[in-house]
Amino acid sequence: MEKLSLLFYTLVVIDFFLVTKQLDFVHGSPPKEAPEVKIYELKRGDMSVKFTNWGASIISLVLPDKHGKLGDIVLGYDSVKDYMNDTTYFGAVVGRVANRIGGAKFTLDGSEYKLKANEGKNMLHGGPKGFGDVVWNVKRYKSDGHHPSIRFSYDSYDGEEGFPGELQVSVIYTLMKRDDGYDLSVVMRAKSNKKSTPVNLAQHTYWNLGNHDSGDILSQSIAIYASNYTPVDSQLIPTGEIVEVKGTPYDFLYCSEDQFIIGSRIKELPKGYDINYALDGSPKKMKLAALVRDDKSGRMMGVHTNQPGLQFYTGNMIKDVKGKGGFIYKAHAGLCLETQGFPDSVNHPNFPSQIISPGKPYRHNMLFKFSVDQIGKMN
Repeated sequence: MEKLSLLFYTLVVIDFFLVTKQLDFVHGSPPKEAPEVKIYELKRGDMSVKFTNWGASIISLVLPDKHGKLGDIVLGYDSVKDYMNDTTYFGAVVGRVANRIGGAKFTLDGSEYKLKANEGKNMLHGGPKGFGDVVWNVKRYKSDGHHPSIRFSYDSYDGEEGFPGELQVSVIYTLMKRDDGYDLSVVMRAKSNKKSTPVNLAQHTYWNLGNHDSGDILSQSIAIYASNYTPVDSQLIPTGEIVEVKGTPYDFLYCSEDQFIIGSRIKELPKGYDINYALDGSPKKMKLAALVRDDKSGRMMGVHTNQPGLQFYTGNMIKDVKGKGGFIYKAHAGLCLETQGFPDSVNHPNFPSQIISPGKPYRHNMLFKFSVDQIGKMN
């Protein structure tokens, strides 16, 4: 009798465990067994780019400076395992919704969705386990030739981190050569088959054109082609306003030549730059969003996009991070230029919508243009 009672108790416990596990995925199916995490490389001439399928991340980009010396201009780690424990989003594609969602909630089609907060009461970059913290599949990989490329894909289940609807996501990186430099194309796509859902993907690489281990980026120059920006509160949540940059420390368009230097006015801000710019130009059309130059190396990087916004972040929260070759990254060791929809757009009807629906997929294009320049003019 005691054995029967023990058996009955054991079966109840097992059944309870299975039901509990099923409830974890009440809105959809649990992820399938993840593929192996690996490193991939694209090469074209003197330029090479390495990726990992953990977060569909860029982990290095090597190209020559004005003296012909090769250097890696991407902050990162030596080991894939370090990316899996990373909290800085080095090189990752972040989502389902990049940047912040105030209160980690939003309302869509009359239903309120409560998300998994991971920055106080707010959500950042898709939650505790966003797209930058999952293993992506590699669907196509051509390492060399005229247009070396790699395609990553990820299937997000209904209810993942609280978001509605299944989502099929892909990112294609393609390396191209020009007569005067190199291009890296980033094409991000997403589609939902059954439900409307917000989507806002961003490529979160930290760049330092002087080399990843050259120190900070404060002496580098930047032009940002935006007449307006979206102010934020103390928690970096947009207030809903769209304000002119002219006459503010956020102005990298109308300012004097010396003010294009990133560090020239950074002390006027609490910690540094971490702000969304409302880009000039036609909606959904490719346009020049930003141009960065490092005088010492002569390297220049242009960023083009079809998205309405650009998050300019100067690595304010980096603190003694052990990176490649044991180099210690400190605050402002790199900068991010994340083309995107406006942050917290799900809670601001006056912002461009980031809601997609069946038959209305998400399309996000980026083009990084690299060259060597010795003229020294930003405007």
